[in-house]
Amino acid sequence: MARPDEIREFLRSRRARLAPADVGLPVKGGSRRVAGLRREELAMLAGVSVDYYTRLEQGRAPHASEQVLGAVADALRLGPLERRHLFDLVKPGADPAADQPPRARLAVRMMLAALDPVPAILHGPFLEVVAINRMGAALLDDFDAMPPGERNMARWTFLNPKARSVYPDWDEVAPQMTAILRAAAGPDARDPRLTRLVEELTAQSPEFARFWADYEVFQHTHGTKRFHHDAVGTMTLNYESLIPPADPHLSLIIYSAATGSPSEEKLRRLADTSAARPGDSGR
Repeated sequence: MARPDEIREFLRSRRARLAPADVGLPVKGGSRRVAGLRREELAMLAGVSVDYYTRLEQGRAPHASEQVLGAVADALRLGPLERRHLFDLVKPGADPAADQPPRARLAVRMMLAALDPVPAILHGPFLEVVAINRMGAALLDDFDAMPPGERNMARWTFLNPKARSVYPDWDEVAPQMTAILRAAAGPDARDPRLTRLVEELTAQSPEFARFWADYEVFQHTHGTKRFHHDAVGTMTLNYESLIPPADPHLSLIIYSAATGSPSEEKLRRLADTSAARPGDSGR
């Protein structure tokens, strides 16, 4: 089970975004001292006692049934990812994984290198950069040249000034990075690697601290994202996230440009101007 404060903050934040009128409850006169729904209102909507919901929100109901969690999720109007996050937070979980950075098999690294000249990056559950190919380094940054403790996409996004140049839409990307970590904090809330990362970013980045407090969750599956490179300009690229079946703790992110688009030409020019470095096949 996740830490009680994780469960409390998540459920409170979801209650706060709902007004009584949003869920069909009458709006009574007078001011309300709490934002959003009260505990008793949420308990009524979910069909549970106020005492039981209070214990659930306080992290004191580790054996809550799937039926109860589903009713609470319905009452809070949670989306599919938020619903899964709630279940991850409340259900009894295994002890945290060993405090070791994720690693990739040699065959996976070779596959990553073989994708060149398509940018690709392999990261762990907390956005740790496990491996990156030549074009990925050209598009983003040379993570292999960084100290091991700094090879993290979230850390780079918030603490490395280059990220704000690479991401023209940094104001959209940064909250998503935070929300990815929030989603990971469901099943792995007690992992010391995640704890250290969140503490570092909270202490050094007021923006991260603000986004973290929003308690949004996000899954990086597919979509489009804009990148800027001084040599070729701004590109709009598609990204797809793939999970190796034998390494479910890793995510392979592959970037590509739409066929015939200006971004495809820019990506090709970037490949031409990025000289291959020794050792790329093993990165």
